Amino acid sequence: MLIYINLIINYLLILIFYFSFVKGQENIKRSLEIAAAGGHNVILIGPPGAGKTMLAKRIPSILPPLNLHEALETTKIHSVAGKMSKEKSLISVRPFRSPHHTISDIALVGGGGIPQPGEISLAHNGVLFLDELPEFKRTVLKVLRQPIEERTVIISRARLTVEFPASFMLVAAMNPCPCGYYNHPEKECSCGPGIVQKYLNRISGPLLDRIDIQVEVTPVPFKELSKIHNTEKSEFIRERVVKARQIQEKRFTGHQGVYCNAQMSSKMLRAYCKIDDTGLIILKNAMEKLGLSARAYDRILKVSRTIADLADSEDILTEHLAEAIHYRSLDRESWGR
Repeated sequence: MLIYINLIINYLLILIFYFSFVKGQENIKRSLEIAAAGGHNVILIGPPGAGKTMLAKRIPSILPPLNLHEALETTKIHSVAGKMSKEKSLISVRPFRSPHHTISDIALVGGGGIPQPGEISLAHNGVLFLDELPEFKRTVLKVLRQPIEERTVIISRARLTVEFPASFMLVAAMNPCPCGYYNHPEKECSCGPGIVQKYLNRISGPLLDRIDIQVEVTPVPFKELSKIHNTEKSEFIRERVVKARQIQEKRFTGHQGVYCNAQMSSKMLRAYCKIDDTGLIILKNAMEKLGLSARAYDRILKVSRTIADLADSEDILTEHLAEAIHYRSLDRESWGR
């Protein structure tokens, strides 16, 4: 009985954070739908009050349910960390972890005399939300890079070495500059020359490379805020996400531990993300213009594959590729210059 009560409570909490209560921001909802469908990392950048945190906290309402293997894995980690209550026997909802920017390296990745899972492992099979990303210590952001790539974290001590799983979806939010109004449509940025780029440089290039979707969040106009009717419900978005995940699960049958496009290896990328000659030209031009790395190239192909899955397309078409390239806001020459 207590298990059912917990499920109902979790469901009601998700209802509070439904996308149907968000006015405007259709392009941001679309990017978050793609991120949820493929398990992609995403960063939202925009001025204070634009809705970055609000949108991020609604992601759990569109995430697909845990399968049995993922539920057991997640439950084991939380049990080892002592986070399971006596009334709860199985975690049925994907974790959503949101540590404060004052968090230490050990609290994030795990550690201690007897190694315990950190926030990145507690977010396994779920979401790790880092609000005000540049405010995190540089050392904290640096230790994130390896777990994002390897999807595990290894903690070594004199007596033993422990490996914890850390396959999470990173969702980050940040202001575009110290004053918060760079690129604002109405308010003027008060930051001096070079300040915006210096602020952005708090996030290293290698970390940004590992973030598949980078989108700018702009303030919602008054005419959108004043609309009475609700927008598309989370349950409809979630249906599309679940359908796309089912396509991916079928595709990756036989690949142990791979459930979504974001988890594809380079070998799998060559097999499942083929593009035609026109697509190659578009991608080549984008890489040369934006100065993208080989890792960013892979990330664009993975996002393109997810967009194609949402469209129920077997092939990656040029429009899918173009949309994926569009989600590289921080690679554009205009940012911070």
